[in-house]
Amino acid sequence: MGGLVSSLFTGVSGLLGNSQAMNIIGDNISNVNTVGFKGSKAVFSDIFSTILTNGSTTSQVGRGSQLQGVLQSFSQGSFEASSNALDLAVDGSGFFVTNNGTSNFYTRAGQFRLNEGGLVQSITGEILQGQQITNGVTSATVSNIDLAGVQSSPQASTSFTLGANLDVSASAGTTFTSPITLFNSVGDTTIMSFAWTKAATPSNTWGFNLSSSSGTVATVNGGAVSSGSVTFDSSGVLSSVTAGGSALSSLADIPIVISFTGSNPTAANLSVNWDIATASASNGKLTGFAADSNNNSLVQDGFTTGTLTGLSVDGEGKISGLFNNGQTEQLFQVTLADFLAPSGLTRRGSNLFSESQQSGQPTLGFAGSGGLGSIIGNTLELSNVDLASEFVTMIQTQQAFQAAARIISTTDDLLTETVNLVR
Repeated sequence: MGGLVSSLFTGVSGLLGNSQAMNIIGDNISNVNTVGFKGSKAVFSDIFSTILTNGSTTSQVGRGSQLQGVLQSFSQGSFEASSNALDLAVDGSGFFVTNNGTSNFYTRAGQFRLNEGGLVQSITGEILQGQQITNGVTSATVSNIDLAGVQSSPQASTSFTLGANLDVSASAGTTFTSPITLFNSVGDTTIMSFAWTKAATPSNTWGFNLSSSSGTVATVNGGAVSSGSVTFDSSGVLSSVTAGGSALSSLADIPIVISFTGSNPTAANLSVNWDIATASASNGKLTGFAADSNNNSLVQDGFTTGTLTGLSVDGEGKISGLFNNGQTEQLFQVTLADFLAPSGLTRRGSNLFSESQQSGQPTLGFAGSGGLGSIIGNTLELSNVDLASEFVTMIQTQQAFQAAARIISTTDDLLTETVNLVR
């Protein structure tokens, strides 16, 4: 009689365990489209209860099964391309580190956006953590990735090349202009213009006069004369230059100083080299061919202040800003965390995990180093749930539940028959 009663409890244990397993399966299936979701698996163990002794024979009788635990699977999910540069995926080991203002959380869901304050924020409101990059050097301090007010600092022009053809067949007195935009150290612009005039003699010479749209050309080649001339040989190749009141003994860079006027400080005055010595056909060569005068290459190395217009993220998690002055600068590097036992992490909902005693403390680092995976920009990691496998497991669990229920109903029939024996 006691064995029959025990079999009831055995059946009940099967019902309880498999109903809990079905709940886990349902959680997996319902999150099949959740970005960065990591599926779970029910782990069962047996319940040992009774030792039966019959003379010299000992028998061990179990009392059913129980849900021993839930095993989180951190296998890699598939990737999906995105148009958002801050949609990030980790290819390999590691978690993004986020912070809600009081605590750090860890996630594989890389759906990030710039919020109204310039912070890189997850769709659930946590701030992505990283380390600031200044002049190519990454800080050792982990902080919120804050892009508010980020600008590209101006760079003064230090050299320029002027590529132009000056028509040697033009009549004397013919004029032509070559304007080039330059920048000083505070980002102010000036248009320096070469006003060319064809000389009567020698016929292969053009004179020039320099002027600035927002200042004065103070010196050219060290002289206080803002004019000069260029002469070409019979092949149209530049052969000699006169600048600042003196002839150059050989073709060399010509220093030019522009003094800015108005409220611009003296420190913002501009010293720039006219690069003649290394100019080539592709980067700014002056020619004197018998063809229409034209400007074909006006190149300089300065730029004004730039405002942020876009972002990109490389495989090491370095976030670069794209600025409207044409510059690209590295701003932050995304911090990743790894755990000795990631399956021991505590689920917090919203695709977030927190560290626990079972997971151990996080090891922080950068993508591509210390065993951490790489980061893929414009990409999301999808759920790692295999829908086909979940349906197979669901059918198995359903059958196990039905079998446990049959144990109870059959045992009930046996108990009824046993009671009827005394009638």
